[in-house]
Amino acid sequence: IEDERFEPRGDRSIITPSQSNAQKESDMPKPTFEALKTWAENYPKLWNAGDKQAWIDNYKKVAPGNVRMLDPVGTPEKVGFEHCCADSWDLFQPNVRFRIVPGSLFICDNEVAWLLENHFTSGGREHIGLSIETYRFEENGDLVIRTYYKVPRHDDAEIGEMFQTYLP
Repeated sequence: IEDERFEPRGDRSIITPSQSNAQKESDMPKPTFEALKTWAENYPKLWNAGDKQAWIDNYKKVAPGNVRMLDPVGTPEKVGFEHCCADSWDLFQPNVRFRIVPGSLFICDNEVAWLLENHFTSGGREHIGLSIETYRFEENGDLVIRTYYKVPRHDDAEIGEMFQTYLP
């Protein structure tokens, strides 16, 4: 994959003090290949280490704007960083570990896709659930997340209990 560099759009020096940080951030160019690669590599590493603030900061470097998520596709859309990302951390992080399947990380322009192994214990047994996840990083700083996976049954031990909360 070629490392693309993006040229800044327009004159960034004409931002008045009264403009909000969100407005300044919305003028950012799409994240570079290297920025997205770093974000992707840090995603499971920081999650598995239990470092919530670093995981959030990792996101905000490449997606400071609004976040929208279909998790999984076919369920109601979630909107906002807290609802899409931080709430998921609080519910799942203590019980789920992530691993991007080697060879399945794709960075194409402003989009990232991967096949993610979700390692968890449920009913006293170790399990691996697979999810396909796509992330589209917009020029205005927004992020659109789409995931694909088999939703656990609500009566499926510990993982089912978590999904009762996540997808009632």
